[in-house]
Amino acid sequence: MGRKDSVWSLGDGQGPEDLDKPIDSPPRSTLLIESPQSASVPVGGDITFVAKVEAKDLLRKPTIKWFKGKWMDLASKTGKHLQLKETFERLTKIHTFEMHIIKAKDNYAGNYRCEVTYKDKFDSCSFDLEVKGLLNEGQDDAGELDFSGLLKHREPKQDDTPEVDVWEILKNARPDQYEKIAFMYGITDLRGLLRRMKKIPKEEKKSEAFAKKLEPAYQVDKGGKIRLVVDLADPTVELKWYKNGQEIRPTPKYIFEHKGTQRIMVINNCSMNDDAAYSVAAGDEKCATELFVKELPVKIVKGIEAVKTTVNERIELECEVSEEGAQVKWMKNGVEVPTGVRSRYRVKCEGTKHFLVIDDASREDTGTYSVMATGGTSEARIQVDLKPLKVHQDLQDTTVMLGQPIKLNKVHRLEIASSSLHDAGDYTFVPEGYSQSLSAKLHIIDPPRVHLDSMNFPDNTVTIVAGNKLRLEIPISGEPAPRVVWMKGERVILESGQRVRAETYGDQTSLTIEVTEREDTGNYKIVLQNEAGEATASVKIKVVDIPDPPEAPLVPVVGGDWCSMTWEPPKYDGSSPILGYFVERKKKQSSRWMRLNFDLIKETSFEPKKMIEGVPYEVRIFAVNAIGVSKPSEPSKAFTPLGDEPTMLVVDDVTDTTVTVKWRPPETIGAAGLDGYLVEYCIEGTDDWIVSNTEVTEKTRYTITGLTPGCKILVRVKALNAAGASTPRTLQHSILVKEVIEPPKIRVPRHLKQTYTRRVGEAVNLVVPFMGKPRPKVTWLKEGKTIEPTDVSIRNTDCDSIIFIRKAERSHSGKYEMNVQVENHVDTAILDIQIVDLPGPPVCVTIEDVWGGNVALVWTPPKDNGNAPITGYTIQKADKKTMEWFTCIEHYHRTCITITELVVGNEYFFRIFAENMCGLSETATQTKKSALIVKEGLQIKTHDYNDHDFKEAPKFTQPLINTFAIAGYNATLNCSVRANPKAKVIWMKNKIAILDDPRYRMFSNQGVCTLEIRKPSPYDGGMYSCKAINDLGEAQVECKLEVKGQCGPRGELSLPPWVRVCIRV
Repeated sequence: MGRKDSVWSLGDGQGPEDLDKPIDSPPRSTLLIESPQSASVPVGGDITFVAKVEAKDLLRKPTIKWFKGKWMDLASKTGKHLQLKETFERLTKIHTFEMHIIKAKDNYAGNYRCEVTYKDKFDSCSFDLEVKGLLNEGQDDAGELDFSGLLKHREPKQDDTPEVDVWEILKNARPDQYEKIAFMYGITDLRGLLRRMKKIPKEEKKSEAFAKKLEPAYQVDKGGKIRLVVDLADPTVELKWYKNGQEIRPTPKYIFEHKGTQRIMVINNCSMNDDAAYSVAAGDEKCATELFVKELPVKIVKGIEAVKTTVNERIELECEVSEEGAQVKWMKNGVEVPTGVRSRYRVKCEGTKHFLVIDDASREDTGTYSVMATGGTSEARIQVDLKPLKVHQDLQDTTVMLGQPIKLNKVHRLEIASSSLHDAGDYTFVPEGYSQSLSAKLHIIDPPRVHLDSMNFPDNTVTIVAGNKLRLEIPISGEPAPRVVWMKGERVILESGQRVRAETYGDQTSLTIEVTEREDTGNYKIVLQNEAGEATASVKIKVVDIPDPPEAPLVPVVGGDWCSMTWEPPKYDGSSPILGYFVERKKKQSSRWMRLNFDLIKETSFEPKKMIEGVPYEVRIFAVNAIGVSKPSEPSKAFTPLGDEPTMLVVDDVTDTTVTVKWRPPETIGAAGLDGYLVEYCIEGTDDWIVSNTEVTEKTRYTITGLTPGCKILVRVKALNAAGASTPRTLQHSILVKEVIEPPKIRVPRHLKQTYTRRVGEAVNLVVPFMGKPRPKVTWLKEGKTIEPTDVSIRNTDCDSIIFIRKAERSHSGKYEMNVQVENHVDTAILDIQIVDLPGPPVCVTIEDVWGGNVALVWTPPKDNGNAPITGYTIQKADKKTMEWFTCIEHYHRTCITITELVVGNEYFFRIFAENMCGLSETATQTKKSALIVKEGLQIKTHDYNDHDFKEAPKFTQPLINTFAIAGYNATLNCSVRANPKAKVIWMKNKIAILDDPRYRMFSNQGVCTLEIRKPSPYDGGMYSCKAINDLGEAQVECKLEVKGQCGPRGELSLPPWVRVCIRV
């Protein structure tokens, strides 16, 4: 069993104003899988109602409400008689809701309702509860599920439950309960309601239990006795007395007497606690009254007496009243005396005596004191005077060091643990309670001190920029004020100095330097003296300045439009670290310097760029610190940039008499640009370099001619511009002048591996690349015969052959054979060119039959299909009267058709166009006879015919063809099959069926079967077969797939020149 989560609801109750609100119910749907059923329970018994909701499709817990009748929500009535429980079974995903009724009463009977909601879903069910039997005597507690006050009474009986009628509730309630009732039932205009109640005549109801009720109110003196009397109509009825709702039991204070039908309650020795509301219950009826206890006035028997005393003495005022436990109030000068915990006054009571005590009297306690009781007042005067004083030793003037403890006098001693300057002054001793005082002076002295810590100078060092004014103010202390002397080394700084002077005033001293110089750097000493001692301190002043200029920079390396320069830091850094450097450059003939960097250079080296080759330059340096920029350094020696050399010089081709080399331009080309290149060579073993090109070449490829076969040469290339020639780029190894034979290889483009189709009149321009060295010999044949140059133009280059037909004709169709030969090596490729045209019209169109509004047409395919398969037919009709042609159907594939929905009584002619990939035939074939659509009622001659058997064994209408594929590119094999019933198609590779291989995808649509090979590799080449099988037989076609492409020595895939893809393995 899964774990259950249970929740028990224990509410506080619901106000009547909430019960009257309407309940909004969402749309109804089915949620409950088990509903509570009607049941019965005996009085005092327990019963449980259960509702279950399935939570498989619910994202959260549904909401459930239990009602009694139409409007009472039981969630507010939970308590000892009603409990609601919720559990959830995690395994079965079922919510269970239970309602337990405990110790059922007869008024619990009625109709109940259970409502369940979840988002927009809603479900509910109703059930009845029947309570059998009556309550036993004494079971008068209806519990928290007592609905009698809220539901309609089933039988007229009187109880303590208030009626719903507010008028009746107010008429039967006490006046002190009016506001509570108005708040409970939402009455806002209570005063208006009470005024209306006064105007309503009261109807006296005759009591069935009482012959005479209690009086509305009774009054008795405190300590007296009172008798409450009622006269019963039925002496046998049980009577109960209540005080403030609590039942009164017989005691010596409360005595119950019976005299005939009279019932008497005597209350002895009445006190203020007996002032309350009393009621008597006889059966189901009650009558009430109020008892008012009158308190007698308290009189003062003995008043308070006047007191005269001195300070710090104890004062006690006493009075006596006529009653024990009476409350009295003490006053001083007409104001009540505070008697709290922190008050100087204490009040105590002993029987009828009351006391006011002042433990430590002061002069402020002088005044008129009175005591007040309910029956009288008594007052008296208190006088507090000072005591006389005799002086044995007077106070003496004292001098104390700052921070030392202070002790004044020996007997009445004043002690200060640590003296401060604020403690200095006149001190007066005033004895409390005496008229005479003693005085003395206290003098505080303090050794001098220099407070450098408050200046927050790191290492007591002050930094100032040369040329600025320095005013250094340092706090000092000392009592009395000390004498201050400033010194630098052995020299004393005077207050009367011009540029450097020292000043002292108040609690600080200052050093002023009007214009700081480098020589002002050093340690300054401060000396302070007074009668308490001497103090010294030292301050370091650091004057910072711009650095000295660096020495002239060096230029060790010079490039095409750049150079490398270095320098040394300046000898004097201005007492501040060097932050970096600025670099400037200028042409030697110019006087204008140009800054090369705007961000500081941290290192002592730099590479200026974008200089013009052949132009002499100079550079200089500025040093920078936190203060500023130094003066410039001396210019460097003049230097001239030269152009960079070419890059990536390689051999492109070699023949018996020539060598072809190629290269790339220099990595950087300066502002002077690039005029061209100079190619030189020399025979291996010699140092004589021969210029091959007399004129500068701008191309990056050059062929050296006139070489001796079998010799070895070295080649180098220089870049030229206005500045001259760069350093040469030389091949690392010598070149053997001898041509290398490379077998020919034709790279047939992908789109030419299948039939190449063009329409009549279009141009044909085919480029077939090939490879081979030396230059291959290319020949073309058509159907084994030489091609006439008047019909087809052919142009051959070193790497490809172009076949061009300006205006294609159908006679140009056929297989073209291309042969590429290098000495004894030959490679052949065949191109299939198909020139297509519009087809001719069908041969003959006849009307096979006419019935109703239908005409059956039959025709034969055209003799001339335009060198392309017939893809369909277009059938048109025309009324013989108008001969306006309208299309009945287009792209129709068969050679027979039935034209329907023809108009009765009209006579029609029909014509048919043939269609291929080029379009419709120029002319159409028309029926020789017309078809007359006869009216209804005429007999139509029907022909007997036998059903045609369409069953057919598999037959491939289009076989597979041998295909070439490029490695890494998807390839497809296509064929078409006809069969009835539909044939099962199986693809095989090398006679092994292809099953569940992700590299292959097989399609079949309208008899066209396709096998797609995803990104084939050379291993995917081989014989592929397609087999079609049905109940009448089977058929099979096959083809050869060859996957081209192989990896070179560096992992490059050899692909034709038209495929611009590089694949790394």
